[in-house]
Amino acid sequence: MKKKQKAKSGFQFPKYGIYIIILVIFLGLQIYTSFAGGSEKTNQNQFFDTFLKNNDVEKIVIINKETAEVFIKKDALSKSIHKNVSSVPIGKSTNPGPHYYFSIGDLQNFEKTVNDYRERQNLDVITEFESRKDIFGTIISWLFPIMILVFVWTFVMRRFSGGSGGGGTPTQIFGIGKSKAKLFDRENDVKTTFKDVAGLVAAKYEVEEIVHFLKEPKKYTSLGGKIPKGALLVGSPGTGKTLLAKAVAGEAQVPFFSLSGSDFVEMFVGVGASRVRDLFQKAKAKSPCIIFIDEIDAIGRARGKSNMTGGNDERENTLNQLLTEMDGFGTDTGVIVLAATNRADVLDKALLRAGRFDRQIHVDLPDLKEREEIFLVYAKNLKTDDSVQVDLMAKQTPGFSGADIANVCNESALIAARKNKSHVSKQDFLDAVDRIVGGLEKRSKIISPKEKKLIAYHEAGHATVSWLLEHAAPLVKVTVVPRGRSLGAAWYLPEERQITQTDQILDEMCAALGGRASEQTIFGKISTGALSDLEQVTRQANAMVTIYGLNSKIGNITYYDSTGQQEMSFAKPYSEETAKTIDTEISSIVEKQYQRALSILSDHKDKLTAVANMLLKKEVLFPEDMEKIMGKRSFGNDTTDPKSLTEETNVPVSESSTL
Repeated sequence: MKKKQKAKSGFQFPKYGIYIIILVIFLGLQIYTSFAGGSEKTNQNQFFDTFLKNNDVEKIVIINKETAEVFIKKDALSKSIHKNVSSVPIGKSTNPGPHYYFSIGDLQNFEKTVNDYRERQNLDVITEFESRKDIFGTIISWLFPIMILVFVWTFVMRRFSGGSGGGGTPTQIFGIGKSKAKLFDRENDVKTTFKDVAGLVAAKYEVEEIVHFLKEPKKYTSLGGKIPKGALLVGSPGTGKTLLAKAVAGEAQVPFFSLSGSDFVEMFVGVGASRVRDLFQKAKAKSPCIIFIDEIDAIGRARGKSNMTGGNDERENTLNQLLTEMDGFGTDTGVIVLAATNRADVLDKALLRAGRFDRQIHVDLPDLKEREEIFLVYAKNLKTDDSVQVDLMAKQTPGFSGADIANVCNESALIAARKNKSHVSKQDFLDAVDRIVGGLEKRSKIISPKEKKLIAYHEAGHATVSWLLEHAAPLVKVTVVPRGRSLGAAWYLPEERQITQTDQILDEMCAALGGRASEQTIFGKISTGALSDLEQVTRQANAMVTIYGLNSKIGNITYYDSTGQQEMSFAKPYSEETAKTIDTEISSIVEKQYQRALSILSDHKDKLTAVANMLLKKEVLFPEDMEKIMGKRSFGNDTTDPKSLTEETNVPVSESSTL
């Protein structure tokens, strides 16, 4: 049962009450003036030629030497010419006047003209002078600009602080230093549990301990232990770090403050530090609870690096306050800070020391079994037929994060709907993987026959070499249909492995260079279509020499820096002589594999030509088509049997593109 909130006692002033009161007063004065006055504007010609000439005027009052107010005699008000001003106002028996008013212009000329009329017609008109001050107009003239300035200032401050909101929130002019953290209540909002998080077995095992800390803190503190203050979730984008943090709050049934690292940063100096203080103050009031800071690298970057703004850097001030708060609140308050980032290497060391973020939880990409669980979670919302096999889809997508798998399921539903299907089939899933990895298919793209032949031989070279090499990834299909930025592609099922040996890397490089080698073998010249292939093999050769120590001349040395400190340095970690050796060895490795690909294709030129011709005819070839030409593959997994697929994926290792 939800608890009913108690109504606040006492009168509460309306949010815009002051504006309503001012508007009512202004309208009231206008209405009173319109009913109580009854005066009408006239001009000097009518005044002299009609009112004075007919002896209708009783009195003239000169106001501030600028305006004349005319009072008509009681017996003259009955004339038809004065019927508009003779009406009786509210609360009066007669209209006492003034009945008319007009601007007099030059005062001396006006007085002279009145005196002439008075003497010539023997009139009994009285002339009086009066000085008046418009208090209401003066107040309005001062108050109205101030109200405009207050309104504009409030509007600008709301814009700067992120929109409109209620009083006391960080979106108000006096609440800009308040925390922007969104509170998820334990009874209403936090409904995610570990059952809703598919995969992430190792990460869930580690964060379960945090749940135990929040549920039974005395179990640990009674033995003299201290509850950890923070845990850092580190992993690639889309692996489920935020979802895992919500599951922790849901399992522990505690309030959950969620915000991003960028929410602390504002254009005003000191706002970030103020929001950090306010966040921890609210967290202590809701203890036990969890604070989750997503993308903490926005404020947690190492201090003193690339600081172009001097010592008074707002981001550093915010980080300093965060460090102080995490080290300041007691270990028995029941407040645990969870943070997530995919750039743990750039975080400040003071943030990662023991006593602040006591532990780092690595959220890795899901393995085969975890991908099956993720597919089951997202596929249950789709209308699928019997052809969909979750285990096969998991084998097709190694290297995919949870967000990628969600995208595959969504894209497969869109593809099925585009084809007017009533259910999502296995082929829709495969097409979705192809589209996400390779891009949108572009059959309407105009390619000349000469270029198409070149592309066909290029892709046939990849397929032929990979089919004949033991450690090359098994082929899924090869196509000359343009997709994304590529004009053709060879799709493989590379094995998921934790350790890679030298001969495995060399076979992959040789297969990647098979496209350019095929062009050289058939046409005697090469093209720009091997750009992505060259990029891949150069990166692999460089890793062999400089990172993994797989080169005999360089030896068992690595120049890889896992801390990321070399990014800030202009000096290389090796000498110029070593740099020349590295360049020579990288070039040598690539050229050896290129010559190896040329030798393989020269020995099987007839098969290469047959594959290219069939590719030109059918546009897409599958393993069974390759078997008809090349024969059954004597090693590796048989890709024609879906049951033989192990930890493999449909990833384009090679793409042909023109520059």
